[in-house]
Amino acid sequence: MKILAFGAFSLAMLAGSAAAAQDTNFGPAIPGVCVYHHDRLMAQSTAGQSLVTGLQRLQQEVQAELSPYEQFIQTEGQALQQGQSTIPQDQLQQRAQALEARYREFETLRQTRTGELRYTLGYQQQQIGQAADPILQALYTERGCGILLSADAVMRANPQMDLTEAAIQRLNAALPTLPAFSRMAVPTQPAQ
Repeated sequence: MKILAFGAFSLAMLAGSAAAAQDTNFGPAIPGVCVYHHDRLMAQSTAGQSLVTGLQRLQQEVQAELSPYEQFIQTEGQALQQGQSTIPQDQLQQRAQALEARYREFETLRQTRTGELRYTLGYQQQQIGQAADPILQALYTERGCGILLSADAVMRANPQMDLTEAAIQRLNAALPTLPAFSRMAVPTQPAQ
């Protein structure tokens, strides 16, 4: 879950860094060369922001589901550690085995939920990407682009060559928010 939280943090940081970069004095725009920053579109579009909000909600749900496991494991672990000298050995062993089983159950559930969150994130990002594709194709044609560069591969570019802001505005109109979504189960891979 830390990975997803870091992803949301990264999206927020991109929004701030894009605004700071606009103060730089750039050279002339190169005709036919355009730049697009997908991460900025994801961070600044209303659909991207609704994705972050939805994922935060899902992470809170998962944490609420896992919290009782964590609490039980911590409490029982401390009780067993403190009671090593007072709890009969056979009871201690039974409780330790039960704790280990509960921990395995917790780990399995945690891994499953983390996989579901990652899959849900990827699926929702794909939905935004599919909505953005025709917008980018239209902008590419309208601006007379001969080449479209990913802003990830470009250190600096004249803002006049950047399609991102126009793409964000059009995406906001076409997809103002993502439909409400829930955690998605990761599809099982067929055996080979």
